[in-house]
Amino acid sequence: MEISFWDRDKNVLVLRKYWRDSMNEFVFGTQKITINQQKLRVPQYEAYGKIREYYDNSQKDREVGIILPVGCGKSGLITLAPFAVKSKRALVVAPNVKISGQLADDFDMSSPKVFYLKCGALSETDEFPESVEIRGTSVNMSDLENADVVITNIQQLQGNQNRWLSALDTDFFDLIIFDEAHHNVANSWIELRNKFSNAKIINLSATPMRADGQIMAGNIIYSYPVCDAIKNGYVKKLKAVVLNPASLRYVREDQGTEVEVPLDEVRRLGEEDADFRRSIITSKETANTIVDASIRELQKIREKSGNNKHKIIASALNFKHCIQIKEAYAARGLRADYIHSKEDGKHNDKVLEKLENDELDVIVQVKKLGEGFDHPYLSVAAVFSIFNNLSPFIQFVGRIMRVVDQNSPDSLNNKGTVVFHAGANVAKRWEDFQQYSQADQEYFDQLLPLEGLDFSDASELEIEPESGKNPHINYVKITKQDNVLLQEIPLLEDEEVKRACNILMQRGMSPEQYKEIYEKLYPIKIPKAKQRQADRKALDELVKNLAGEILYSHNINPEGKELDKSYMKTNFVLVKSAIDKQISTLTGVSTGKRNEMTQEQINLAYDKLPEIRNEIERKWFNG
Repeated sequence: MEISFWDRDKNVLVLRKYWRDSMNEFVFGTQKITINQQKLRVPQYEAYGKIREYYDNSQKDREVGIILPVGCGKSGLITLAPFAVKSKRALVVAPNVKISGQLADDFDMSSPKVFYLKCGALSETDEFPESVEIRGTSVNMSDLENADVVITNIQQLQGNQNRWLSALDTDFFDLIIFDEAHHNVANSWIELRNKFSNAKIINLSATPMRADGQIMAGNIIYSYPVCDAIKNGYVKKLKAVVLNPASLRYVREDQGTEVEVPLDEVRRLGEEDADFRRSIITSKETANTIVDASIRELQKIREKSGNNKHKIIASALNFKHCIQIKEAYAARGLRADYIHSKEDGKHNDKVLEKLENDELDVIVQVKKLGEGFDHPYLSVAAVFSIFNNLSPFIQFVGRIMRVVDQNSPDSLNNKGTVVFHAGANVAKRWEDFQQYSQADQEYFDQLLPLEGLDFSDASELEIEPESGKNPHINYVKITKQDNVLLQEIPLLEDEEVKRACNILMQRGMSPEQYKEIYEKLYPIKIPKAKQRQADRKALDELVKNLAGEILYSHNINPEGKELDKSYMKTNFVLVKSAIDKQISTLTGVSTGKRNEMTQEQINLAYDKLPEIRNEIERKWFNG
């Protein structure tokens, strides 16, 4: 067998010869494949060559890491990697069911998506690897024994469903490939490593950062720069837009005095003061500026490309925040909706269907649209949340990196924008992202400082900003932001531009002097009728959410009927009706006539929801 690949580091064509070992009657070790540079993406054939080169030396560590940005062909590389190490039987582990299914399609010889034919590695007359996906109980031991590659999601190999680890011999797999390997710090991943202790391990991810802020396991043998991916048209050309208020006024709850601070102080507080940063994110003032700026950026992309399919993806803090952000966009005339784990599958599926059918302009989510979600017309990322480190930030930015026009770096459809507030401490992450895009190997030895917050996983922190939840938090109320300026930060992808910037720095110019392009943000004017309509709709959804929260906090099944003495109404209906009754008493407007509420009545209902909750809990659950 003869395989050639381009060694970018040495700038030479490397030719390697391998031959069939009669003792190894397995496909990955015997079947010829063609590594066609014209049909593979640059990072696919370069990473393939690095994997072969590394494992040619049997004395090296068993575990390696490969860093490929979103859209650079990671799934295709996974199908080729077992050939690179001449595997006996490979295990491919995905972080969730969706990605597992996508990978199974890439390996499935009966699927039109099979990667081997798409990239020309195998022909229709060649012998294909036998693949099987572990999902539920449809697969048995015979299926696994006859497979060359087994694909599964990590959930299938843990907990009560784990009937495989104990049944399989320790040498059953000689290669394990972890997709989205920044997740692999849980006990289930560690157990898998330990079970097949002699198996080679290949970790693949778009980021070297793990869920806990540590560097991903394994020797990083290959990383493909985001900047190169942009140049080749594999991902969208990215920029950031930072909202910079000339001044900002706020009140600390424990002091009660309004304080006005300039932009530099806003940035400093955003970096150093967790209470301030938390309040920035949760304030209506901030939300409005981010909403207006993201709409402005969406309009620019749509106008320049002539394509109205481009959309906004917004990252919210929590369920209530999803609703509020959705209605803020709706009040400005955009078709917006949200998905959240609190909603049932039917609701979320319906929203995603609307997204795919181009019936939405904005989708709002909390930790829901992660790896495996692919909609190339998501082009503006609006950051309304807090990220614990670079990894989840890159994962979120990755939702807007998928290109519309393949291999077309100059396409006006392939532009992406990240919008965030100067006080939210995201700027540091964007700077780190720029550094990461330059593929500086020293980056992988750096750790981002955590922000003194208790993060439970690798995604955004979900915040419930009600006072009383945490008595140690010093809440800050943002009262006003003046003269918000937009600062554009391009993701530098041009070597000549970078050299020019270095010359300017050598001559005493700061990055701010040549990077910052300011433009004043003028708020979008919202018809009062639209604002009232959006607020009324949001009120109904917040009432439903409040009813669910009350029941959940007392471990009561919403579908049960134990709260109703007549045993006719469900607990949810009963509690929701009680909340609605309180709102009607407060505002003088019955539930059926809520569409006639004035703005003052709506605001009053919003403000009194915490008191209504306390009253219901006192009457119903505290005696």
